[in-house]
Amino acid sequence: MSKTVIILGGGMGGLFTGAFLSKEGYRVIVLEKNRTIGGGLQCFKRNGTYFETGMHILGGFTSGGSVNRICNYLGILDQLKIKDTDIEAIDSITYGEDGACYTLPRGKKAFTDYLIHLFPKEENGISQYMDALYAISQEVDLFYLRCSNNNYLAHSDEFFMPADAFIAKYVSDRKLRDILAYMSPMYGGIAGHTPTYIHALINVLYINGSSQFIDGSQQLADNLANVIKSNGGDIIVGDAVEYVEIVDRMVKRVVTKNNLSYTGDWFISDLHPSTLFSLTKDTGFPRHYMNRIKSIPNSYSAFSVYIKFKPETQPYVNHPRYFQECYGSVWKLSEFNEETFPQGFMYITPPTINQGFWANRMIVNCLMSFEPFRKWEHTSVGHRGIDYEQWKDKLKNKVLDKLEKIHPGFKSSIDTSFASTPLTIRDYFGVKEGSLYGHSCDCQNLLLSQMPIATKVKNLLLTGQNVNLHGICGVPLTAIETAEAIVGHGVILDKINNCK
Repeated sequence: MSKTVIILGGGMGGLFTGAFLSKEGYRVIVLEKNRTIGGGLQCFKRNGTYFETGMHILGGFTSGGSVNRICNYLGILDQLKIKDTDIEAIDSITYGEDGACYTLPRGKKAFTDYLIHLFPKEENGISQYMDALYAISQEVDLFYLRCSNNNYLAHSDEFFMPADAFIAKYVSDRKLRDILAYMSPMYGGIAGHTPTYIHALINVLYINGSSQFIDGSQQLADNLANVIKSNGGDIIVGDAVEYVEIVDRMVKRVVTKNNLSYTGDWFISDLHPSTLFSLTKDTGFPRHYMNRIKSIPNSYSAFSVYIKFKPETQPYVNHPRYFQECYGSVWKLSEFNEETFPQGFMYITPPTINQGFWANRMIVNCLMSFEPFRKWEHTSVGHRGIDYEQWKDKLKNKVLDKLEKIHPGFKSSIDTSFASTPLTIRDYFGVKEGSLYGHSCDCQNLLLSQMPIATKVKNLLLTGQNVNLHGICGVPLTAIETAEAIVGHGVILDKINNCK
């Protein structure tokens, strides 16, 4: 306990980073503005039913997966209630255009064989595509918990090419191209801009096996907090950081809303960079550095519908389901048109303890940019006005109407339903424009979209989804890099790999 680390933000990145450092003997203090920790891991209760806010489907938790091994090292794996999706169905995709439904199996071979059976003329292209996909994932050592000094110049030509161009390089069938890109909503994919390595890592992660939390994702946040507290750390909730005092390129202290002051040897921000800059009163960083970071585009957001079912009316389905109105639109689902909304969405029935035949709830996520809600951007939760509530309800009903069309009789099974918007995500998670996946990585300008862990302030580091990769796998991997910037390169990875 010779050194203290202050972590700004109790999201998944802050909690994983704090857990790693606390196991290394650092005194960790996490400062979280909300009364509930976890960021996208948070759950909330409405009408007697718990709903997840962001972490709906998991990759890397199956045996041998990177997150599985990380949680085993932290000593929390056995405390997590997790249900793997069906081997024969990690996902299903239904298209309104022709009514076709594709049910995708787990594992590289099964996934490949399934697509070849449906598209026999594309057999060579499918096989070559899958081999290339997995080969690209192998170029990222950290993805496999291998220690390295990654050099961008050492990667293959395909590594940085646009993901849609990578798919088109191997297959010509328009339907198959769309199916191979169905996970693009899971990583903020944009045609012509999202690099192939992100597409490869996310696809390999989930093809290898996906899972869901039983009774919600809050359990991961709570268990990470217990690691920190059991090693002498503290989790302070409901007291937002309001000022970061920086003197001579060093953080001197942070001051919270309750006028409490915290000092430490290291400071780590799990906040969106724009939020962090606002806390420094624009005096702690060089102007050109802040302008560059602020100019990085943010990924799109989502409009979500939460549904509680009447008892024994909707069957439980043990995998995410995707709907898309037509082929060829998977890269455009965030583009909003009120007349045609929604053009596609993901919907899931999260499992409960002792899950039986019937589902008790459903979450529907529709990609959406922040722009349709720009007129309310200066409002706060509960104070947006009747016009906002009426429009939100109108959009919710359009989603329910589409579900009724896909599953006739669906609406009669609904007990209650409500919705959240990009503004909800922005205000609860403190992310600019309600961005789901942090900064948008652009292969057309990689230098602009790269967010390093180190900052222009010597004792201030970054963690979370705005650095490297987002999501249930990317954020813990980034947390390792952030923690190792303090404890030493490879120190934590070695311990994870040697943990039995």
